[in-house]
Amino acid sequence: MKSPSAWGSIVRFVSIGLATLLVAGAGVAAFIATDLTASFSADAVDIGGEAPPDIAAYDGPVQILVAGTDVCEPEYADLFGERCSDGEDGARSDVLMLLNISAPPRKVTVISFPRDLMVPIPECTDANGNSTWAQSKEQINSAFNTGGLACTVATVRELTGQPIQFAASINWGGVIQMTDAIGGVDVCIGSDMYDRHTGIDWKAGPRTISGYEALQFLRTRHGVGNGSDLGRISNQQQYMSNLVKKLMSEQVLSNPGTLLRLAKVAVEAIDPSTSMADPYTLMQIALAVKDVPFEDFVFVQYPVQTDPDNENRVVPIYDDADALWAAIASGQTLTVTGGTGGSLTEAEVAAQQAENMYDGDGDGLDDATGQPMPTEIVEETPPPVDPGTEVPGALPESITGTNAAQNTCSDGTISNE
Repeated sequence: MKSPSAWGSIVRFVSIGLATLLVAGAGVAAFIATDLTASFSADAVDIGGEAPPDIAAYDGPVQILVAGTDVCEPEYADLFGERCSDGEDGARSDVLMLLNISAPPRKVTVISFPRDLMVPIPECTDANGNSTWAQSKEQINSAFNTGGLACTVATVRELTGQPIQFAASINWGGVIQMTDAIGGVDVCIGSDMYDRHTGIDWKAGPRTISGYEALQFLRTRHGVGNGSDLGRISNQQQYMSNLVKKLMSEQVLSNPGTLLRLAKVAVEAIDPSTSMADPYTLMQIALAVKDVPFEDFVFVQYPVQTDPDNENRVVPIYDDADALWAAIASGQTLTVTGGTGGSLTEAEVAAQQAENMYDGDGDGLDDATGQPMPTEIVEETPPPVDPGTEVPGALPESITGTNAAQNTCSDGTISNE
């Protein structure tokens, strides 16, 4: 029988792996319960390329592409309205992220790709072994429907020039079950949010989301920001940032039962690439990032601009993307200069609350509701930089994002579209 200290070390190690990889949808679940390893690797996908044979001795970057798919599972189909009732077959990557673990000293950057991003899709091989036609310009999320995870990896490799050694896909039901397994994730709703498409009708304030609510929060487009696909990426970044914090908390670290439940769900919901189906590889990935501080878990959106051929689509800003890859490769702590995207800072939320409250008698309570007046939050701002001064790790202004050390809130919208 393992000693309490030995068991604590194992739990901490496993949680680090889950916090790092579940942030994008993949985990070290097979390491927790080796009897589930066969299940985890049964549907592994060959994505080609070469993976490091020994990550522990590897001093280069490690990249994991994760696709959250919108396949209509029978047990959840009734929750998704038109998507699962219109008879449309196939699955698309509803969420697509590339997790980059830098060369030592390790830093983690998660790059989100908008599903409306128009890119070339190379020739692929579909699930039946048939070759598909290359496409010069198509939505990036259609690559999964064209040729599955391998085609999605090939598409992102061509777009970014990055090698991408590992990949995984996770379905809607998996998100629901994994969020339930850890008792939910805390998020902040900065202003009231309503979206008839996802069924969201939430008031502003802190909220613990679990089960279907987690998927509503991740999928809503009309209920956040300007109603675009770009706005919902900020929700996804807030969720992932808070997921990292939850998984690293004592609430999870000290509860082996919670970790085991999460492991069982993960191996059932995640389809990995053959390169990451081995528990030893997953263990090494986890160990590679075990000491990364929250401020070096950075979540950014791939730089885009409106497609001149279709205002409802976006196209890459290649020069800014090159700057992103160069900044990541430099090993510097990344500085996001383009803001938080569709999220609100704590100071912005406090300012919004103050605008709608009034304390005429000076008792510190809002006269209409009796609620305490919001406390002013003063955010630290970096000192001004002289024009032309190069800031190490600074990203172009077209790139929005946040890091796990920051607290943000959703910029909710009331939408009847």
